Amino acid sequence: MTLPGPIRIDALLTGRAVDYTRPGSRSAIDKRPVSDVVKVDINGIVVDEQGDLGVHGGPDKAIHHYPFDHYAAWQADIGAQPVLAQPGAFGENLSTTGIIETDICVGDRLRAGSVVLEVSQLRQPCWKLNDRFNARDMARRVQNTGRTGWYYRVLEGGTLRAGDALEWLERPWPQWPLARVLDVLYRNMLDRAALADMLTLPLTPSWRKLVEGRLARGEVESWAKRIDGPALDA
Repeated sequence: MTLPGPIRIDALLTGRAVDYTRPGSRSAIDKRPVSDVVKVDINGIVVDEQGDLGVHGGPDKAIHHYPFDHYAAWQADIGAQPVLAQPGAFGENLSTTGIIETDICVGDRLRAGSVVLEVSQLRQPCWKLNDRFNARDMARRVQNTGRTGWYYRVLEGGTLRAGDALEWLERPWPQWPLARVLDVLYRNMLDRAALADMLTLPLTPSWRKLVEGRLARGEVESWAKRIDGPALDA
């Protein structure tokens, strides 16, 4: 797989954590575009927030990238909801057109502005998408379609802004496009050879635990807590 050409960052988005839809929950999924230069450090865009640092944000999920290419398919699937009229529907920090999960690999290193990024993992959709789209199965739809987006680690901090280009620097694992990871995680979920091969990648600790668990137990972990979330009347 050859390296893609530069991709323009069409929108750069940040958000503030606020009380969310279920008792005790907070979220910053409602990201809004910013035109100013932003500072980026190991935890992502400095002015950006996350509502639950136990499962969002941190060095391995510092910046969330979601392709605007998917929006037309979502509008066809679930209707032209207002939230789909502009980037930010999925809580993304970077919005682009021209590259999706089939085109980018685990461990890809890119430069954006003066920042160096590394693709760390796919986004594992959670129940907050259900509430954002008022659809009980939205997180599962995102997972099943493979239209998940992905996260970056920040290897070198700096600054960036909307309009900057994402430029590929290196592709250490061309045999592992994110679409293949999706297949192993959610379709051929107990392919032992593929799972063992995944352990050679720079996996996040949570993903390494997931893969090692499947190999050890020969079964798939429960997704209920992530996909369905706490009861609405809790």
